[in-house]
Amino acid sequence: MHFDHIGLVVESLSSGRQHLSLAFHIAEWTAEFADSANGVFVQFGRDPSGVCYELIAPLGESSPIAQTLRRGDRILNHVAYLVEDIEAEVHRLSQLSFDPIGHPKPAIAYDHKRIQFFRSPLRFIVELIECPRHEHAFAPLQPHDTACAIRRMSSKVLANKNREAEK
Repeated sequence: MHFDHIGLVVESLSSGRQHLSLAFHIAEWTAEFADSANGVFVQFGRDPSGVCYELIAPLGESSPIAQTLRRGDRILNHVAYLVEDIEAEVHRLSQLSFDPIGHPKPAIAYDHKRIQFFRSPLRFIVELIECPRHEHAFAPLQPHDTACAIRRMSSKVLANKNREAEK
């Protein structure tokens, strides 16, 4: 198993990207993927230390993560690992009392290779990705994108402060 990313559930890819770009200095992002098989939009960002974050936004109200957003839980959603043989890892994790969440499905962000989610005995979610040598294709965030993100985030902070002051 090789660590791949930390998955974060967000309302939209653009709002998640803006927040992480400012908070964690993430300047490199992959393309956005619309994954209808899994009911999500996804995008990956890499921070200066090399940690990879996956933003996961619902692809409609029937998306499996739409309810997660409504409840406001499991926003820090999962840790993901690249594996050579998903069947062998499914068997190994099952022996360790990991419960599968659904069945393996192809994922568009991984060239339609299979992914599988599990709930660990410690109650966190693990994603296995059967694509052992996968590398995300990152590209620098354009300065215009960063400036727009800063203005939008500043406007939101100011609006929140004004609402607080009115109370």
